[in-house]
Amino acid sequence: MDQLKQIESFVSVVTRGSLSAAARAEGVTPAIIGRRLDALELRLGVRLLVRTTRSLTLTFEGSAFFEDCQRILNELSNAEAAVSLGSVKPSGHLRISAPAGFGRRHVAPLVSDFLDVHPDVTCTLDLSDRLVDLVNEGIDCAIRIGDLGDSNLVSVLLAENRRVVVASPDYVAAHGKPDTPDDLAAHRCLILAQQRGWQFADGRGGTRAMKIGGRLECNDGAVLHDWALAGRGLAWRSRWEVDADLRAGRLVSVLDDCAAPATGIHAVFPQRRHLPLRVRLFVDLLKSRYSDERYWAET
Repeated sequence: MDQLKQIESFVSVVTRGSLSAAARAEGVTPAIIGRRLDALELRLGVRLLVRTTRSLTLTFEGSAFFEDCQRILNELSNAEAAVSLGSVKPSGHLRISAPAGFGRRHVAPLVSDFLDVHPDVTCTLDLSDRLVDLVNEGIDCAIRIGDLGDSNLVSVLLAENRRVVVASPDYVAAHGKPDTPDDLAAHRCLILAQQRGWQFADGRGGTRAMKIGGRLECNDGAVLHDWALAGRGLAWRSRWEVDADLRAGRLVSVLDDCAAPATGIHAVFPQRRHLPLRVRLFVDLLKSRYSDERYWAET
């Protein structure tokens, strides 16, 4: 067991680039990781890493050993995965990242449900709108909304995400509805800080970004939602956030004929031949819930 821990720590350090990143991923101190590396090098009688306070460099022997260790750990993971769908139960610690607003409403409740069914799993849920580094921060699975761009991560489509322009009935009664996106210049628009613009269909199957101006701006989408409910102006929000308000009549949508095509809600994770069972089952739960139209109608 000690030898396996040493090898796992060695691979984690090389993959993540530092002792501290490997320690965070495992939930131990950097000193423990350092002692494992020392013990591994002592047992092998060879230097694997040249370590300074600012960098890590593989030696020639360390580079060859790293490739062998990766192969061995992958084969071990494959062997475990081969039986994980049988009698083996999911266990271990699950680290998930999600956008703050979406995560509060549509991930956190499902994490609770998941742990109720799988008592041997523990979980850390990180809610943040920043783009987390899955490998260096030890994240098993991240939820991302919109265009993923170029990425070496594996992604699974969970659901579609549509965005709409909404306002309160009081605002519409007082200021009317815009007929085209160009009419927004004459309206009170609620701005999300650092947003590049509101996206609309361009009539050719693509999208165009409209630069929007307004007197109220905030870096928190939940605040824009509240301002829209209070009749302060028009907001461009995701359907997962405003559907309940639209059904209840607290908000109305405008410019629906000009709405941009849907984007995706994805689960992403580092490339691995086999995911741990706890990760696979959690992603399966998200896919099952999000693909059910009743889920969105009830949340």
